[in-house]
Amino acid sequence: MKKSKSGEKTMSKNGLDESPSHLLHRVLQIALDIYNAEAGEGALSQRQYAVLKALEGTEGLSQTDLVKVTGIDRSTLADLVSRMLAKELVVRERSATDARANLVQIAEGGKAALTDMEPRVLAADEKILALLSPPKRDSFVKLLRKLTHAREEGAAEPKPRKEKGLKAEKLPKPEKKKKLKTRLSARKLKKLPFPPLSEGVSDGTDEEELVHSPVEKTV
Repeated sequence: MKKSKSGEKTMSKNGLDESPSHLLHRVLQIALDIYNAEAGEGALSQRQYAVLKALEGTEGLSQTDLVKVTGIDRSTLADLVSRMLAKELVVRERSATDARANLVQIAEGGKAALTDMEPRVLAADEKILALLSPPKRDSFVKLLRKLTHAREEGAAEPKPRKEKGLKAEKLPKPEKKKKLKTRLSARKLKKLPFPPLSEGVSDGTDEEELVHSPVEKTV
């Protein structure tokens, strides 16, 4: 969308046109406005539609699984499921494989609401993509998908342990043991009562006398 020169100057001054978080927030507002206009009053919200679409074709999902599939945070999803239960869009059943877990399943009312909403959601998606030129639409959706997958994969990876200083980078264990033995031997040598170097040599002995000439072998 083209902006006036004054508008471009204003945006470049405050830097918002270069902020991914701000731009994505603006895009989300635009998408929700188009969705609400197409859905009409009293229709499913975008999040309700996402929950029903995630449950469609399954025997039920736990709320933890719904968080992973929809991206809705846990506390918001818990409140959302409670309201959908009251509207009879979903039901909650005990898991057949885990008696301690409850599964959220799509109800008949939810199936009917989903069928009614699907053409409206499709129309909303088409209007959103119509803001871009045809060659850029597929790339736009791929980039959005790549962002969400990168975030999910990053959150699932375990965080590396923090090293406590440089102790982990010391010599391997075999070399450590060898070094320790050398130190212990040096300590023992220090404790041994070595005689002074001058002991056994009289003061009158010249240095030359201390060097023995080679012994000639007799044949």
